[in-house]
Amino acid sequence: MTQSTSIPYSSLEVGQTATFSKLVTEHDIMLFASMSGDRNPVHLDAEYAAGTMFKERIAHGMFSGALISAAVACELPGPGTIYLGQQMEFKLPVKLGDELTVQLEILEKLPKFRVRIATRVVNQRDEVVVDGEALIIAPRKEDTVQLAEVPRFVAQ
Repeated sequence: MTQSTSIPYSSLEVGQTATFSKLVTEHDIMLFASMSGDRNPVHLDAEYAAGTMFKERIAHGMFSGALISAAVACELPGPGTIYLGQQMEFKLPVKLGDELTVQLEILEKLPKFRVRIATRVVNQRDEVVVDGEALIIAPRKEDTVQLAEVPRFVAQ
């Protein structure tokens, strides 16, 4: 099992950064479509997608949003973080096989344990695919937790 340690509000500093990376696979797209119910053919049907402005299948936009959530929850500030809001602007499509890296940076510490965090997602070519900002409530104390192992789902 993997451990994750939260960074409490008192230890967060403006300018502090963290990253989280994930390769986008066919399996991920199918699982996300199944979980979310978003079966838009631009994500699932190569023939349909070929006729769009993207010319090929692309990942769901909110797949990148989910990676931002994972980065905030597991990296900075980590376990115990409460999301209050997320603003995102989709800059470029995410394609199957892209290696995405979420880049987080603490922008501002606010009253009541609230923190503004820059949330940027870049691909393997260092192109920004998503740019945004999160507002969270940071943990009040440091806590080390075991991250649950999730089952490996297979396509049916």
